[in-house]
Amino acid sequence: MDFITHLPPSNSFDSILVIADSFSKMAVFIPTMSSITSLDLAHLFIKNIFSKHGLSSSIVSDRGSLFGSYVCTNICQQLKISRGLSTAYHPKTDGQTERVNQILEQYLWMH
Repeated sequence: MDFITHLPPSNSFDSILVIADSFSKMAVFIPTMSSITSLDLAHLFIKNIFSKHGLSSSIVSDRGSLFGSYVCTNICQQLKISRGLSTAYHPKTDGQTERVNQILEQYLWMH
């Protein structure tokens, strides 16, 4: 999971939550605001991922404050989801999501 931020506002959204499945290679793009809270992030995950694709066994994200928050930690514990945080400056840890971000950013800036 990762965010693409600082986008031009569109329909009141200025960020995209990017979730990439390491097994199927499927990516999900969820429009959101840069001012999202960790509770909002949890609701987005449940509404857009859990309700459609089932419960993940593990989640890898960067070390952003939203992903490390008490709310996200507590939700992962309650749902028995293993959480991993990527190592700083080590792109292989969350490389698939980072590559999806690069492709999406190129596409967005061309249009």
